[in-house]
Parts: sequence; C-alpha cells; structure tokens
Amino acid sequence: MDQPGYDYHIDIPGTTIFDGKMAMKGYALNKMCYSFNKAENRDAFAADEEGYMAKYGLNEGQKQAIRDRNILKMIEEGGNIYYLAKFAGIFKLSVQDVGGMQTGKTTEEFKEFLASQA
Repeated sequence: MDQPGYDYHIDIPGTTIFDGKMAMKGYALNKMCYSFNKAENRDAFAADEEGYMAKYGLNEGQKQAIRDRNILKMIEEGGNIYYLAKFAGIFKLSVQDVGGMQTGKTTEEFKEFLASQA
C-alpha cells in the first residue's frame, strides 16, 4: 500500500531513495556499520575486514563496495547514510567528503556550496 504523500515513481537523477525495500536490502550492512559505535569493533574491522564482513553476512555487492571504499555504491547496496557515516569515519572521510561524492564535487567545492546556502 502506498503511503500518502509519497511518490513511489519519483526519479531524482543520481539519488538513491532509501525506503523499506532498501532498508531490507541493506540490513546487514547497516547493522555492521552500527557496530562501529564501539572502538573495539572498529579495531576488529581494521584487523580483518573480510572476516568482519562475513560475520555480518554482507552480500558480494556490499563487500565489493567496502573493498573499493565506494560510499555511493554502499548507498546503492542499501546503506543508510547515517550508519555509513560511522564507516566513513574509519577511513577519515567527513560528511562533507561524502556530500562531495554524492554531488560530483570535490570536498572543498562542496564546502563552498554549503557556505553559499547559509
């Protein structure tokens, strides 16, 4: 059943809509990223990425996106940006870095864009 006010046929170029279907697709990935709230889990991931991904049951697309450090692909694989922020932090990526990736801008260009909107 459609939710009132939600256009299920919306097409925003370059945008992945995070809905119930994507939440199910990304459940394992998001659960893993949530685990990064604890330093010992971040350390365990850094020590054995493949083993850590297997522990959470990530699918091959999710694993490859992580291997490639491709945040946009992780979003396409069902990753929620709020959980992925924890993952991005492991690789010293800021929210502005990810925003730049999402918009095709450098981090500096994205920061300048944000400042221009204030």
